[in-house]
Amino acid sequence: MRAVFTALAAALLTIAAAPAASAAPTSGFGDWSCRPSAAHPEPVVLLHGLGGNGPGNFAYLGPYLAQRGYCAFTLTYGQAVPEIPVGGTIAIEDSAREIEAFVDRVRETTGAERVDLVGHSEGGFHALYGPKVLGYAGEVRRVVALAPPTDGTTFGGLVTVADHLGLRPSLDPILATFGCPACAGLITGGEPVADLTDGPIAQDGVAYTILATRFDALVTPHETSFVREPGVRNAFVQDTCPADPVGHVGMAFDTAVAGLVANALDPEHPAPVLCTPGLPF
Repeated sequence: MRAVFTALAAALLTIAAAPAASAAPTSGFGDWSCRPSAAHPEPVVLLHGLGGNGPGNFAYLGPYLAQRGYCAFTLTYGQAVPEIPVGGTIAIEDSAREIEAFVDRVRETTGAERVDLVGHSEGGFHALYGPKVLGYAGEVRRVVALAPPTDGTTFGGLVTVADHLGLRPSLDPILATFGCPACAGLITGGEPVADLTDGPIAQDGVAYTILATRFDALVTPHETSFVREPGVRNAFVQDTCPADPVGHVGMAFDTAVAGLVANALDPEHPAPVLCTPGLPF
């Protein structure tokens, strides 16, 4: 009987130890078994631009952050046709609720109290909009927004995002059939823009970094991305890499931007930024 109890106790100890082993800190991009480390306790949620999708928009930045030790996750929000990976075209308000639900899923799965939001273009707008307008700032530690249309834009050449992700053939019939409520919402004077800019944008307890490029042909004037409020750091890529010609779309695939994003997520341990010529569109 003593041998039986000994074996049983050993089995129970093995079972009890299994969850702890599976919860060991890891890193990864789109890996739902990833568990944040003490060095990077907040998982990163990456939000794509209009006409794009999560895996395509962050094919470079997602793995880069994983290599730096982060748990990084993305989604394709705002799809008018779920079967077609073209996102961000539905109403801003509806996309914002999808993003909030995804943030909750990331928190619940990883066990993290808060997340970091990194958004590009429309995704940058959502990174600012959701914590304020939907009220989940308490679930967010840092926001890094890349060329967000904070004050709205005229959207000259908007579909270049889809062009350079190879999604234009899919985007055109979607726009023709369903229109683009997000476009109407993000133009200068759009209702979501008014909701975001009515009063302070920066929320208590959230650290903000907004990065823009002087060669942005989509969000103009370039300074309209910036938020001139306490607790917000605004910078151009060219402040660090003066010769980088990176454009609006190229920011998601730029070595300098990736380094600046990583430093914004972990400002206490900044690393040298690699300056290379970025994509000029």
